[in-house]
Amino acid sequence: MQAFVGVDVGTTSTRAGVFDEAGRLLAAARHPIRTWHEAGDVVEQSSDDIWRACCAAVKAALAEAAIAPDLIKGIGFDATCSLVVLDREGAPLTVSGSGDAQRNVIVWMDHRALAEARDINATEDEVLRYVGGSISPEMEMPKLLWLKRHLRTSFDAAGHFFDLADFLTFRATGSLARSMCTVTCKWNYLAHETCWSAAYFRRIGLDDFVAENYARIGTEIVAPGTALGHGLSRDAAKELGLVAGTPVGAALIDAHAGGIGAIGGRAADGGEVEVCDRLAYIMGTSACIMATTRAPSFVPGVWGPYYQGMVPGLWLNEGGQSAAGAAIDHLLRSHPASAEATAAARAEGLDVISFLEKRIMARTNGAGVAALLARDLHILPEFLGNRSPYADPASRAVIAGLDLDADIGAMERLLVAGLCGLAYGLADVIDAFAANGVTSRTLVMAGGASRSPLVRQIMADTTGLTVALPGTQEPVLLGAAMLGAVAGGAFRSIGDTMASMSTLGRLSDPTDPGVAAFHRRKRRIHGLLRTLDRESRSVMHGAAGEA
Repeated sequence: MQAFVGVDVGTTSTRAGVFDEAGRLLAAARHPIRTWHEAGDVVEQSSDDIWRACCAAVKAALAEAAIAPDLIKGIGFDATCSLVVLDREGAPLTVSGSGDAQRNVIVWMDHRALAEARDINATEDEVLRYVGGSISPEMEMPKLLWLKRHLRTSFDAAGHFFDLADFLTFRATGSLARSMCTVTCKWNYLAHETCWSAAYFRRIGLDDFVAENYARIGTEIVAPGTALGHGLSRDAAKELGLVAGTPVGAALIDAHAGGIGAIGGRAADGGEVEVCDRLAYIMGTSACIMATTRAPSFVPGVWGPYYQGMVPGLWLNEGGQSAAGAAIDHLLRSHPASAEATAAARAEGLDVISFLEKRIMARTNGAGVAALLARDLHILPEFLGNRSPYADPASRAVIAGLDLDADIGAMERLLVAGLCGLAYGLADVIDAFAANGVTSRTLVMAGGASRSPLVRQIMADTTGLTVALPGTQEPVLLGAAMLGAVAGGAFRSIGDTMASMSTLGRLSDPTDPGVAAFHRRKRRIHGLLRTLDRESRSVMHGAAGEA
C-alpha cells in the first residue's frame, strides 16, 4: 500500500488528509491558525504559526489513519493567496504597523492596498488583460507596492516574497521554486510567454524586481506537482512526522486544488471526462468560480485567462466572490436570535447553519424554499466588495425587506435570502463567461457548503446547470494530495491523477420552470440593490466638499 498527504491552509485553519491511490480519504485532521484583524481592512497572520498548524494537522491525520510514515509516498500543499515576507535568512519580517516580526503574512482578504490597486489599474498596462482588465487588492502586486510605500524598511530588508503556498513548499524542502499556478494567477507572471513583464513592473513602480532579476519573487517557475528539491528536509520531516526525502509537489492555490480534486471526476456511467464542460465552484470563506478552456477567453471583470493556471495545457478563467461563507456567517451572527439558535444547534450536535437547514428541509424539499421563505427579503451579500464580474472592491452589502422579527424563523429567512444572493452573484459570473464564449453544462461544487442539499438546489435552480458533488467530501485536500502523488511518481501528470483519483457523486438538477422564473424575478432585485449601492457611494463620495 502507498498513500499521499494533502495539506490545505485556509483562512482560519489548516487541514491535512491522507488518501490512498484510488483517492479514498483515510483520515483528516484540522488545526486552527491565528489571525490579527485591524481597522482599515488589515488582516495579518504568522507564517511560523501556519507551519506549526500544518505539522500538528499532519501528525493528527497520520495517527487517525494508523499508517506508518514510510508508506507516505508524497505530500502536496495548497493555501490561500496570502503574501509571506521573509528576511534574507528566511526569518519572518513584519508587514504590520505594530512592528511584530511574527505578523509577516498579509492575508488574501486584506484590502489595505486599495489605492495601490487603483494606481496599477490606471496604467492600463497590457498585462492587466490577463486579470480581466482590472487587478484586485487581493492580489500580490498591490500589496507589494503598499509595502514599498508604507513599510519601506521591511520592503528593502526582505529576502523573499512568497505566495503562502510557495512558502509552505520552501519551508518543507528549502526549494525557492514557485508554482506556475500561484505566480500566474496572483503575481501577474505571463505563463504563456514564460516570463515576467519588465515594462509592467517599471510602469507600476516596482522596478526594484527588474533590477534584481526577480530574485525575491521567483526565478524558477515550475508546474504544479513538480518534485521539489530533495523532498522533505530532515527538519521538516521531523516536524511533520514523516520521512526525510518524501517527495513534495509544487503547490496550488487552495481553490485551484479544489478544482483539480473536483472537475476531473469520473461520472457514474464511467464515460469520458471533458473538463471544459465543467465549472468548478469552490465555496469557503470566499468563493471561486473556475472555467477551463482550450483557447484563451478574455472575460471583462473575471481574472485570467491564465495559461496552465490550474489544469496542464488548458487556460483558466477565475471568477469569485470575496465573501461567501463569511457573508452567511456574518448575517447569522448579527441576528437577534443568534445566541438562541447556537444553543439549540449545540444541543443537537450541529452547527448553526446545519441546524437551520434541518428545520427548513423538514418543511420543503429545497426546490421551492426561496419562494416560501425569501420572497420579500433580498440581500446583496458583498461585505468585502465584488471580486467579479464587476471588479468593484468598494461595493458593500445591501439588505431590503428586513423586519423586526427576532425569532429563529427569521434567521431561516435570512439564511435563504443570503444563499439566494450568493447564487445570483454566481449567475452573474456564469453569464459573463457565456457572453464571451465560455459555456458549461455542469457546476461541480466543493467546499463545506457543497454538502448542503439546500445550497445545491438553489444554485441549480438559479443557474440552470446540473450541480454535481465530487465523490470525496474533501476535494481540496484531495487536490493537494494529487500533487504529492505526481511528485512521488505514482502518476505521470496532474491529468492522469485527476482521472484516477477523483469521481463525481450526487447530482442536483434544476426543478421546474416556475422556480426558475421566480429566481429570475428575484435576481432583478439583486441587480437593483447593486445599482443602489453604486449610486449611493457616488452621491456620498462623489460630492466632495458638500455637507
